[in-house]
Amino acid sequence: MRALIQRVKSAKVEVNQQVVGEIENGLLVLIGIGKNDSVQSVERMVKKLLAYRVFDDDTGRMGLSLKEVGGGLLLVSQFTLMADTKKGLRPDFDAAMPLVKAKVVFAQLVEQAKTVYDNVQTGEFGADMQVSLINDGPVTFMFDVD
Repeated sequence: MRALIQRVKSAKVEVNQQVVGEIENGLLVLIGIGKNDSVQSVERMVKKLLAYRVFDDDTGRMGLSLKEVGGGLLLVSQFTLMADTKKGLRPDFDAAMPLVKAKVVFAQLVEQAKTVYDNVQTGEFGADMQVSLINDGPVTFMFDVD
């Protein structure tokens, strides 16, 4: 499982010109699900997203986690994160989990996050989404969990 996290002042996801998920101050997380991802991958990803220190503490250093600042968590599925772009001029998506299975794993990720954290929003799996954000910093990290 791969996640591109961005610390944001605000972010929202629209589908058919309707807002389906929106947060203020927090993390926008684009999620790519690999064909070998499992329940353990989901658990590790949720723990890391909530505990990773990317918010400024009183000294101005990244010393606080999402959970500590009480920010929003906006989870958005994005299979293109699993693309292999090393060869040629077209991405290869062999590493991505097939759509039907990935939908189940993404739902597990969202449910797990909501179980342990109150401020969770999401996009719409498989939809054509428009994502808007104000990146704070900018602060952006890529995570991979097995």
